[in-house]
Amino acid sequence: MPGPMRPRVKNNNLDRAKDFKGTLGKLIKNYLSAYKFQLIVVLIFAIGGTIFTIVGPKILGNATTEIYTGVMSKISGGAGINFENIAHILITLLSLYVLSVTFSGVQGFVMTNISQKLTYKIRNDLIKKINRLPMKFFDTKTDGEVLSIITNDIDTLSMSLNQSITQIITSICTVVGIFVMMISISVPMTIFSLIVLPFTSILVGIIVKKSQKYFKAQQDYLGHVNSRVEEAYGGYNIIKAFNAEEKTVKEFEKQNEQLYKVGWKAQFLSGLMRPIMNFIGNLSYVVVAILGGYFAIKGIITVGDIQSFIQYSRQFNQPIAQMAELSNMLQVMVAAAERIFNFLEEKEEVQHIKNAKDVKGLSGNIKFDNVKFGYDADKIIINNFTADVKDGQKIAIVGPTGAGKTTIVKLLMRFYDINDGAIYIDGNNINEFNRGDLRSLFGMVLQDTWLYNGTIKDNIRYGKPDATDNDVIEAAKAANVHHFIKTLPNGYDMVLNEETSNISAGQKQLLTIARVILANPKILILDEATSSIDTRTEIKIQEAMDNLMKGRTSFIIAHRLSTIKNADLILVMQHGDIVEQGKHEELLARNGEYAKLYNSQFDEGEEE
Repeated sequence: MPGPMRPRVKNNNLDRAKDFKGTLGKLIKNYLSAYKFQLIVVLIFAIGGTIFTIVGPKILGNATTEIYTGVMSKISGGAGINFENIAHILITLLSLYVLSVTFSGVQGFVMTNISQKLTYKIRNDLIKKINRLPMKFFDTKTDGEVLSIITNDIDTLSMSLNQSITQIITSICTVVGIFVMMISISVPMTIFSLIVLPFTSILVGIIVKKSQKYFKAQQDYLGHVNSRVEEAYGGYNIIKAFNAEEKTVKEFEKQNEQLYKVGWKAQFLSGLMRPIMNFIGNLSYVVVAILGGYFAIKGIITVGDIQSFIQYSRQFNQPIAQMAELSNMLQVMVAAAERIFNFLEEKEEVQHIKNAKDVKGLSGNIKFDNVKFGYDADKIIINNFTADVKDGQKIAIVGPTGAGKTTIVKLLMRFYDINDGAIYIDGNNINEFNRGDLRSLFGMVLQDTWLYNGTIKDNIRYGKPDATDNDVIEAAKAANVHHFIKTLPNGYDMVLNEETSNISAGQKQLLTIARVILANPKILILDEATSSIDTRTEIKIQEAMDNLMKGRTSFIIAHRLSTIKNADLILVMQHGDIVEQGKHEELLARNGEYAKLYNSQFDEGEEE
């Protein structure tokens, strides 16, 4: 796979949901409680629709009894069938079924509205949460895993919620209502038809217990598969270039096989519910038919009552089977909700502090005082970093890969908090500012440009949404990119595609510089901004960056040392420490680490 793989958090995929009741409680308390009135409406209409449906077989039984009585009367020389009574019965039955459908439609409409509003709110909460999470969180999660929570888990929760709540209400009402109707017809027949329920409950409990852990694992593995797909096709050109298609497919197949195994077990166990319930229902049906015939011969009940009871007996098993299947749906829903709530409960960065200092009026004097830092507390990579930067200076940070150059600017912007020491801006500790206010002081131009699917104008305006079109054009001119934009179809209104592949790497870089120029920050960070650009484009970018750096404190992380000759101060880093500092000529004269780095590049240039 292209690019470095991020470390994954250890995941015990086959564990059961850690807190089924707790997760369900959070869902009710934090989200469903806001829709109490709508849920009461759903409850009323679900009960009403169920009652109208339940009464139907009893009325239909009366029609059957009326026909049977009429036929027997005709045989014995009586008046025969009373079709007027039958017509009244059928009209009543039709009216009840119409009311049932109407009530069911209303409760379905309200419940759909609730589930969609709820998932809309959860999605918003997730997006807001992402912006409050520390960078360290994303070092331990893949993009696919986060994407799976926002898409798959939300969709699973929405669909399951929409179906499960109404089905729970309907099933409970149906079971209770049918039980009452069965008792009203015959107590002995009811007892015999329900004698199998304990066995059913035991079987369902066993299956649910077995299937629960597999449904959770299915959601977890789905996140891994999505991550693999997103990672692979995000670097598809690299896969092609290195003929790594077979390797990519094998790695995907490995994760897909794991998803298949847990998915198969979850669905197989879920699929056992209906045949088991049907088998038990058929046994109950046979008992009821035999017993009902015996009671009819004895004259204890009517023929219509037998028909009604048989219908009720069949209907009684359906909601039980539905509730058995519903338990699986609830397992899936709770597994998804658990992942969502775990994400929402991740430790956040402190966004706002009491008595935070105002960044207005600050210039750009920055001091690093014995800074220590490690991405893991037991692995310190920045050791006693100390530097004093004056307002308006251009500071270059150089050193071999892994020396800690980029880490320094991440600490400066508080993407990570230091382990020890302090960083000051104009004598103020950066911990005394709100993170958002602190970051508003900075503008960044990175090696990996980021532009989004939108117009060029909107991309330049990204850091300053209220900028006018003239402001955008002036920024583009200062970045030496105005002429290029004018040659494009639709100029500033040209839409960049999703991968921004309809412009070159150098043009992307110039647009990001224009974006920073427009934002007009106090302090600049230029991280390997020209490392992947051809020489001619580099000259344009260098001119644009010179315009950008005028009068601003600037930190330049550079691989090409030829680009930082005129820096006011060069910091040479190795293993997290400053080993040399000074101007270009001074450092060359010392013939130390900087001179070695510079001469090695000079030699490479000569060889080329």
